[in-house]
Amino acid sequence: MTTTMHREVTSGAPHPAALPRLLRGLRPEGGAVGLGEHLERWGALDLRWVRHHLQPELEDSGLRGHGGAAFPVAAKWRSVAAAGRRPTVILNGAEGEPASAKDALLLARTPHLVLDGAAAAAAALGAGRGVAYVPRHLSDALLAAVGARQRHGLDPVPVEVLEAPPGFISGQESAAVNGVQGRPAVPSFIEIRPIRERGVDGRPTLVHNAETLAHVALVARYGARWFRALGTERNPGTTLLTVSGRPGGPVVQEAAFGTPLREVLGLGPDATRSYQGALLGGYGGTWVTIDTLLGLDLSEDSARSSSATLGAGIVVLLGHDACPLAEVARVVRYMEGESAGQCGPCVHGLAALDEVLQGLAFARQSRANVEAIGELCALVEGRGACRHPDGVARFVTSACAVFASEVAAHLRSGPCRRVGAPSELPFRGRVLRRQGGVAARPR
Repeated sequence: MTTTMHREVTSGAPHPAALPRLLRGLRPEGGAVGLGEHLERWGALDLRWVRHHLQPELEDSGLRGHGGAAFPVAAKWRSVAAAGRRPTVILNGAEGEPASAKDALLLARTPHLVLDGAAAAAAALGAGRGVAYVPRHLSDALLAAVGARQRHGLDPVPVEVLEAPPGFISGQESAAVNGVQGRPAVPSFIEIRPIRERGVDGRPTLVHNAETLAHVALVARYGARWFRALGTERNPGTTLLTVSGRPGGPVVQEAAFGTPLREVLGLGPDATRSYQGALLGGYGGTWVTIDTLLGLDLSEDSARSSSATLGAGIVVLLGHDACPLAEVARVVRYMEGESAGQCGPCVHGLAALDEVLQGLAFARQSRANVEAIGELCALVEGRGACRHPDGVARFVTSACAVFASEVAAHLRSGPCRRVGAPSELPFRGRVLRRQGGVAARPR
């Protein structure tokens, strides 16, 4: 691997050689980092250098997207550049997943770092339009940040701030493109690649979530060698995790890839005494046993070795006071209501799954109907207009495996005494904090 750059920011600010990187300098009592403090901390981007050198530097960095698919950023940029027309760059801050709050934290507390990443992408790709697609509760503050940057001439193209509607699927890549064009923010019947070639108004379009763009902003300052100083050869850099289920409430943490998850989460070998399972990747993700969790490293490769996924960086630890089947049934009902309603697997398949799981969790249920869960999951998986039903099927199938003893107990004796307990799985409106005390409130 050859690296084309390793340099300090123009302000002379030191490299953040150790953790944290993205969350550097944030304080529990602080608000958003203003433009002046941001420039003092990080310095201004050298957009002239960015135009000529950032793309190969991203290639060397090994940076992957942090929105859930873990697709190589440099490959995505090459595809957009090869389309041969001035592209649109979209900062996707919709973050529809209820169990995630990392993008909300970055946009609320370090908006200029994220906007620097969007500016770097626009400069490197010669974009003709920049769009920040964010939920309503973040739009006013982001408008103010964009205005401050315009007064200082920091962005190569003006950035429009457009409101992302609430909803689980509104942040999906093609849904974001539709939303930016004023259409319903639902996924299109297309694969991801054509968006890079013909997205917004038929132009090549680059869509990145807030965390990915924040990493781009730091690679544009410090280079690939610096980026690779943390993490592993195959999984370089750091990532943000939204962790729920521990005492004190949900938190957003930054950790280096390759770190054992037991260290990231502060779990010892006796963690099974406190937790009965863990959800990785959110509501389209996978349940794993605590023993499996303790054996994983923080990487998508490690998660996939156990047929799981980190998705957008989500870990939910489920305590013993919760009924896992009630938790699963509530989420499936939520996900059924959040579908786009564009195809049979969502309209009929998820409704049928919801009905069976409500019966399993909250009423006496026959074995024949419970066995239908696997059949329904097989019927919806891979047949939808988008990946939404696939995620629900994965969520349900893994839950039935990890909590097989709970399924058997409900079949034998009916609902357990814990089914009426408040949900431990996070939904909107709960406060999240960074490990160490930095606060952010999801929508």
